[in-house]
Amino acid sequence: MTTAPDPRKIELSTSPDLSVILPVLNEANHLAAAVKAILSQDYQGKFEVILAIGPSKDETLEIANELAKSDSRVVVVLNPTGRTAAGLNLALAKSNSPIIVRVDGHAEIPSNYLSIAVELLRKTGAVNVGGLMGAVGKTKFEKSVARAMRSPLGVGAAKFHTGGGSGEVDTVYLGCFLRAALNEIGGFDERFIRAQDWELNFRLRERGGKIFFDPRLEVTYRPRPNLAALAKQYFEYGRWRRVVSRKHAGTINYRYLAPPFALAGTLASLILGFVISPWLYIPAGIYAGFTLVAGIMLGKGLLEKIMMPAVLFTMQMAWGAGFITSPKSLVPQD
Repeated sequence: MTTAPDPRKIELSTSPDLSVILPVLNEANHLAAAVKAILSQDYQGKFEVILAIGPSKDETLEIANELAKSDSRVVVVLNPTGRTAAGLNLALAKSNSPIIVRVDGHAEIPSNYLSIAVELLRKTGAVNVGGLMGAVGKTKFEKSVARAMRSPLGVGAAKFHTGGGSGEVDTVYLGCFLRAALNEIGGFDERFIRAQDWELNFRLRERGGKIFFDPRLEVTYRPRPNLAALAKQYFEYGRWRRVVSRKHAGTINYRYLAPPFALAGTLASLILGFVISPWLYIPAGIYAGFTLVAGIMLGKGLLEKIMMPAVLFTMQMAWGAGFITSPKSLVPQD
């Protein structure tokens, strides 16, 4: 009986073949730029780009097919469900390379991204390496969100948001994986509509794999364009992070509990202040004052200082609301 090779003991050549996989849905505005950034890499080995296209409402599929026609390295597969994890698994099944690199359809990677990622895999013995979710906004609002995302005040102190020195971490943004490690754990869990990275990296670490962060792997990310879209995004983040914590005990920590506690405490303060005594409004007032001061300090320029408190409040409260209201039915326990 033969056994699969231990992915932690696989030795890589200097420039192994790569498969860059992208789950894509409604990305007509960004897909061409994302693929161009991949095809322009300085990587010396062979690589392919596999686009798993969901049922988009814009011209994403047409753009993807044109990209495939213009460059033989680009391959298109259809993802009927449109779900991220399903698309990643379809692209993974289509690929043949020993190294799998995940990129999103609205992300742009620097020209040395693939070279650095492979170098890190070889030197660190990690099964997944990744870097910084480099939020960059175009409008004043997007720039405010980008600054909040890079701050511990917005989403906590995870290195892939705030940066820091290289080293072993719990999770990274996107990722460059040993294919053998992904195969060993059965790929991405398709029950997860969000938080696939958190969940996948937990299973990789559970098998003894190392997840490694390096700030040189900075990927440009475009923030949501308005408060409504931002609130929806962070509500989904919160509810799916709760799912991960249910499925994998021990994955929760204080930075994930802070938003739900802040929301619950603020609501309790407002209700009790109205029902019992105005003095009980004080905790809500303290939180509001903290958010206002933090936003003013974090913002750059008058307009950002005005918008930033609302951005921080939306991110924290929406995340907390999603976490608290997350139903167990999202992903039934095994």
